[in-house]
Amino acid sequence: MSLVSSFKGLIEFSSGFTPRPGISHVLFDFDGTLSLIREGWVEVMIAMFLEMLPRRNAETDDQVRQLMSDDIMRQNGKQTIYQMIQFAERVKDRGGRAREPLWYKNEYLRRLDERIAHRIDGLRNGALRPDDLLVLGSRPLLENLRRRGLALYLASGTDEPYVRQEAQLLDVTRYFGKHIYGAVDDYKKFSKKMVIERILRENKIPGEQLLAFGDGYVEIQNTKEAGGLAVAVASDEANNGSGHLDEWKRRRLLGVGADVVIPDYRDGDALLDLVFAN
Repeated sequence: MSLVSSFKGLIEFSSGFTPRPGISHVLFDFDGTLSLIREGWVEVMIAMFLEMLPRRNAETDDQVRQLMSDDIMRQNGKQTIYQMIQFAERVKDRGGRAREPLWYKNEYLRRLDERIAHRIDGLRNGALRPDDLLVLGSRPLLENLRRRGLALYLASGTDEPYVRQEAQLLDVTRYFGKHIYGAVDDYKKFSKKMVIERILRENKIPGEQLLAFGDGYVEIQNTKEAGGLAVAVASDEANNGSGHLDEWKRRRLLGVGADVVIPDYRDGDALLDLVFAN
């Protein structure tokens, strides 16, 4: 019987996939994996970089846009400051006078806040329901994991105060409790790899007992390096519920060892049944 025969939507398994009935701890990325509050962040960042990057002779907007997009997505899953460090280096390489990475980060966040303000306001005033801004099927998946008695963790490259605020607005804090982690001012003191190492160390478990969901290569790669099972969520953020895989995410995440690729959680119950099969 095919692995995909019990699934209604798209799903892709790596050749090395095997069930892990001993999994006890689950790590989630936030933006793009659960939350859609910040959908469009890539466009905001690219627009700012296009505006501020010195141009080379005969270089087209399309060429610069592709360069910036590649730079941004290579850092996807890391703290935002890393994208700004990379951009500052690009400015210097082109003979420009770069600002401090933190300045770029603060300006980017100001612009992003303008884009997402209506979503935050909508959640606060009830015009939007929390599930409107969650990747399709997120809540049933979280409920299923909680029923199974698993410990859930949330780790994001977004600054921790924003992660905590937005998790509260989306009513997902109750699934993670105190285990919500995000970027800090001293960026060298936080990474998803550190969170994974902490989970394994504090709970005295081997990496084989870790399951992770993410749409950035960092959490997928770090999970595989630790020996865990990694589910890549190649979410079509701009069209939640479309059921389509984001092809760039799919290729990138399979390339760093993802065991499973899904567009959303419409088949969450079937996926968990398979993952935990004896």
